[in-house]
Amino acid sequence: MNIFKPHFWYNKSQRNGVFFLMILIVAVQIVIVSFRFSSDEIIVPSKTLVAFQKEIDSLKAVALKERQPKIYPFNPNYITDFKGHQLGMSLDEIDRLFAFRKTNKFINSAAEFQRVTQVSDSLLAAISIYFKFPDWVVRNHQQQKGSNKSSNSLNTKTKKPKTSISTSDLNNATATDLQSINGIGPAFSERIIKYRSKLQGFSLEEQLYEVWGLEKNVADNVLKVFKISIQPTLVKQNVNTVLFKELLKNPYIDYELCKKIFSYRDEVAELQNINELKNIEGFPLEKYHRIVLYLEAK
Repeated sequence: MNIFKPHFWYNKSQRNGVFFLMILIVAVQIVIVSFRFSSDEIIVPSKTLVAFQKEIDSLKAVALKERQPKIYPFNPNYITDFKGHQLGMSLDEIDRLFAFRKTNKFINSAAEFQRVTQVSDSLLAAISIYFKFPDWVVRNHQQQKGSNKSSNSLNTKTKKPKTSISTSDLNNATATDLQSINGIGPAFSERIIKYRSKLQGFSLEEQLYEVWGLEKNVADNVLKVFKISIQPTLVKQNVNTVLFKELLKNPYIDYELCKKIFSYRDEVAELQNINELKNIEGFPLEKYHRIVLYLEAK
């Protein structure tokens, strides 16, 4: 113990110095801790700073809105998969629209669009404001609305005056004859006759429903008066020798189907029976009876 004693022995002045040094260290620590807590105090922003922050937030919201894709007016008959997805339509709703268009029919109102696609009321309200139909469709709707208003005010149903028709044969009916039907005006009567010429005459009453824009109830009224009395004489094409451009003139054959028919013809060398068209992959069987009106296999 005598060895360590000299190292731990201090005189009075040295002990006082050590004591004051410890007090100084403690005081410095207290000052540091106090300064740190005071710097962590919550700073209440001023009114000017709050207003400035609100202005920044509003500018950010405007910029974000401007970056969002804009929707321009469009014809709903030509909605694509991508466009339908952008509008919020489901795959089933888009497929229903495609299936309807494949029948060569067109949608002419927002109500008809919902009936075909079965979209919800909320989605229809959001996207129908961008629907843009042809001018003649808009004029027809305006005329119908005007006639509905006048009929409601008079509480009577206005009908076209009965006029005599020159024939009851749908294939020989004139524009004047067709205009005797409610819902058929000069534009629709000419369109029916033009489509009839394209078909070389109506072979099936169902072909009348294919006239662009003609509503089903109006077509029903036409067929109540006009019938196909005599089948038209159609010029048939030999599917084995017909040229590509000539086959495209078939009113029910588009470019893609024409290519499939020619590919199949090259594969089998010659069709022995017109029924072989059904063997073509992707052939529209629902149109078969219409397509073969103009084709034969020799």
